[in-house]
Amino acid sequence: MDLIQIAQETFQTEAEALLTMTERLDQNFLDVIETIFSTKGKLIVTGVGKSGLVGAKMAATFASTGTSSFFLHPTEALHGDLGMIGKDDTLLAISSSGESEELTKILPHIKRFEIQLIGLTGNADSTLARYADVWIDISVEKEACPLNVAPTTSTTLTMALGDALAVALMHKRGFRKEDFASFHPGGSLGKRLFVKIKDLMRTENLPVIKENTPLKEAVVAMSEGKLGTVLVVDENDAFTALLSDGDLRRALMREDFSMEQPVVDYATQHPKSYSNTELLASEALEIIENERIQLLPITDEAGKIIGVLHIHDLVNAGIKSR
Repeated sequence: MDLIQIAQETFQTEAEALLTMTERLDQNFLDVIETIFSTKGKLIVTGVGKSGLVGAKMAATFASTGTSSFFLHPTEALHGDLGMIGKDDTLLAISSSGESEELTKILPHIKRFEIQLIGLTGNADSTLARYADVWIDISVEKEACPLNVAPTTSTTLTMALGDALAVALMHKRGFRKEDFASFHPGGSLGKRLFVKIKDLMRTENLPVIKENTPLKEAVVAMSEGKLGTVLVVDENDAFTALLSDGDLRRALMREDFSMEQPVVDYATQHPKSYSNTELLASEALEIIENERIQLLPITDEAGKIIGVLHIHDLVNAGIKSR
């Protein structure tokens, strides 16, 4: 058989199982949502083998979308980790057969704790289904595996069900992108929503010179500052102009060019600057991109330079515009 055809049949088999599940959702799904939503403690997910791997992913998805959760392996639970379960927790157990030995051994202890037990199983007559306070049917007509043995369709269905539970809970909790970002401060969304100008701006060894500084000294300051720019201030140290390497090249073309002339004669007057250090770095990047500049000087309320924000610093920090 053509391998492309085999792959297509795999997708088809698993897609059909997902579509069947959409029609099979009933009150049990809503009861599971309500059980998890009303849990005062943590949602603990457990399972063995492939179900355990799916369970670990589900726990991670729950945890990052507003439902406090972690994965507990049944074997580890039997050897001391049952102590991780508190009286306000809920256990979500996954087993296609509902008879996984390692899992069924911990079920009597879970009932002893008198906590809610949610079961995901494909066997209504199984030990897991009997012990569960509420359970969802995850049975499939067939596995995509040609031997109908290896968990393929069943694991895809279970993982999708976990996503459906997590997404439904996000809606029920009113979970926003700001909440998501708070759980992912190192991700692109977290950086976009939380990193501010003050977190990234350079504040030391800035190339700041007076307006009447000779151009030749300004060139030295530009080289030492390693920003391709010098910042020009007046006698009161207020920011008034900026000399970039582009300004310097244009100055060289002027007939009145002189290295002894004051730098202010060749600098860009009244360049773009910003004084709110609480501005999000992603918004600052938009300003830089819209103004087509590389450096954004940051000033205090008196107009004195307190830092600079360079586009390279933003890019290196993984900041993206909105």
